[in-house]
Amino acid sequence: MHLTLYRFSESPDSTIGLLYEGKYFNCFTLEDQYQKVKVEGETRIPEGLYKVKQRRVLSGLTKKYRAKYPWFKWHFELQDVPGFKYVYIHIGNDDDHTDGCILIGDRLKSNKVDDINNLGAS
Repeated sequence: MHLTLYRFSESPDSTIGLLYEGKYFNCFTLEDQYQKVKVEGETRIPEGLYKVKQRRVLSGLTKKYRAKYPWFKWHFELQDVPGFKYVYIHIGNDDDHTDGCILIGDRLKSNKVDDINNLGAS
């Protein structure tokens, strides 16, 4: 599987993108904003080519997702992201849920500062 993330809209707090699987659109994405100097939990990951693996660890976040979504098994984690640890691809609704991860959803709202929810996860 080959995933490609196209970032297309930035605000002072967030970045919105499109995630493709091969040549097919898969979902919308939401990340933190770009920052030249990383701020823990508030900076998006750098552009690059990353391997993705299932993280088979029963973390607090994994337990939370399993309790909410019966179909959920494990998180997908980007490997070897410079300056970052535990970068997951997971659902969420706004930039407060990112913490450096890539959020995915099936709906999208503007990422203007006055919007409350950027991404809708189903």
